[in-house]
Amino acid sequence: MKVAVYARNVRDSRHQEGFLRLVTALSERGHDIYCSASLEDFVHMNLDAKLKLHIFDYLQPGSDVDVLICVGGDGTILDTLNLVRDSRVPVLALNTGRLGFLASATTDAIDDVLSEIDKGNYVIEERSMLQLTSDPLIFDYNFALNDFVIHKKETSSMIVVHAYMNGEFLNSYWSDGLIVSTPSGSTGYSLSCGGPILFPKSESFVITPIAPHNLNVRPVVVPDNAVISFEIEGRATSYLASLDARSQSITEDVHMAIRKADHPLRLMRLSSVQFLDTLRSKLNWGFDRRN
Repeated sequence: MKVAVYARNVRDSRHQEGFLRLVTALSERGHDIYCSASLEDFVHMNLDAKLKLHIFDYLQPGSDVDVLICVGGDGTILDTLNLVRDSRVPVLALNTGRLGFLASATTDAIDDVLSEIDKGNYVIEERSMLQLTSDPLIFDYNFALNDFVIHKKETSSMIVVHAYMNGEFLNSYWSDGLIVSTPSGSTGYSLSCGGPILFPKSESFVITPIAPHNLNVRPVVVPDNAVISFEIEGRATSYLASLDARSQSITEDVHMAIRKADHPLRLMRLSSVQFLDTLRSKLNWGFDRRN
């Protein structure tokens, strides 16, 4: 099997130990290992200077890599979007973070995870992604798995975001900002701002205001074939636009629209891991002493 590996910060002891354990296990099983040049140096310095590694910057469509396994938290999974792009290579996450909602297992179970993969005991879920179009261009890589956010800057007053769906006026949000979330991102920032939880296969987006100054404004679920565009106004001269964890400063002159990306992220999970189990264990959903 050909396996790409990734970790965001191998200088962190939690990620370092898990990443080296993963590479060791893959090597012992005879798998071909692919990684970035920086991780190659790290592996050769800490494991075996003669260990053969294949180097890549990002995976091309038609790549013969079977899976990319990343070590870290959910933020690490978001990093892999720029590595797999539209190659359709599935991503499996081993959690070393605090919550790891998208992760399928922990680094303590690496041998068990690889055994399950070898046996075919896994499922590939296609998670819908967002694509941002803007004039001028804001991001070099304009895709997100979780959410797109327009946000005021720290010291400014509230802003007004005029939102349109397929060119038709939706609402003017007087707030600290606005979130457009995928089903995967519905358990993230949107949830913290009062948005609903969407199941992964829901063909919808959630539009969630951040601290709205209207009691009658609530999150709204819209079909994911809609194009959502925005106009911003406020007292400040600049604002923040974010795709997942990446942010850029913008002015109100920037034209932006969000739509469903043409390609999904293919997320690998073990067959024993179910979404409802994850909800209950990660978010303490439905926790009650009487149960």
